[in-house]
Amino acid sequence: MTAFVVHRNGRAATAEELAPLAFSGYAHFTALQVRGGRVRGLDLHLERLRSASEVLFGRAVPDARVRSWLRAALEAGPADLSLTATVYSPAGEFTASGADAEPEVLIRTGPPSSGPDGPLALATVEYERVLPAVKHVGEVAKTYFLRQAVERGFDDAAFVDRRGRLTEGTIWNLAFWDGTAVVWPEGAMLAGTTMGIVRRQLDRLGVPQRTKEVTPADLPALAGAVVMNSWTPGVAVRRIGTVSVPEAPSFVELLHRAYQAEALTSP
Repeated sequence: MTAFVVHRNGRAATAEELAPLAFSGYAHFTALQVRGGRVRGLDLHLERLRSASEVLFGRAVPDARVRSWLRAALEAGPADLSLTATVYSPAGEFTASGADAEPEVLIRTGPPSSGPDGPLALATVEYERVLPAVKHVGEVAKTYFLRQAVERGFDDAAFVDRRGRLTEGTIWNLAFWDGTAVVWPEGAMLAGTTMGIVRRQLDRLGVPQRTKEVTPADLPALAGAVVMNSWTPGVAVRRIGTVSVPEAPSFVELLHRAYQAEALTSP
């Protein structure tokens, strides 16, 4: 079959079920790419859904149930696709009630994506997300700052926290190259699943990695920069703010090689 779906708890969602969600912003999600009916980093996606559910709802949908609903969505569509799994409470938002409500899962599939080609120019914006460790919905700032950046001649935006540190992009993690090691920025941010995949595969490849504070003033000393998310393990960045960054194709290739080393698995 070649149909994309919107499923609620493993079955086709009705308009009546979806209508309340059109006006709801108290939820979290994970996004992934499916290739040949399989995914990379399934354990990281499941852990993300569990931990975020504990934070927002005080309970989580069991992994086995989530996996069965993922399988139902994949079986209904083509072998290659994009998938978003959103967890929400039927109690809705703007209410203190709902602690006893069981979270529900909305799964949506669509065409596969590999992200932009790059290299990208990123505007710098002073901004810190609320609950940065949770991939939650309703973040108007991400789209707002993206559009503001494009109006200024950039491709997207990177966030700088109150201490002047580069932390993440609008929908991206940042990674840097110092010539010998991969540098991950230190600060409050969402730890992406692709970032988790790349980090553990770089460890297996024996590639040095370190985490340190990175400010715009540190950029001239670095040998490369990328953004990554569920679309791609690395798109080259050519400029951040007013500072040009070397494109470092060997760095981009290394990140893609590490990502490809992660086994594809079925839910």
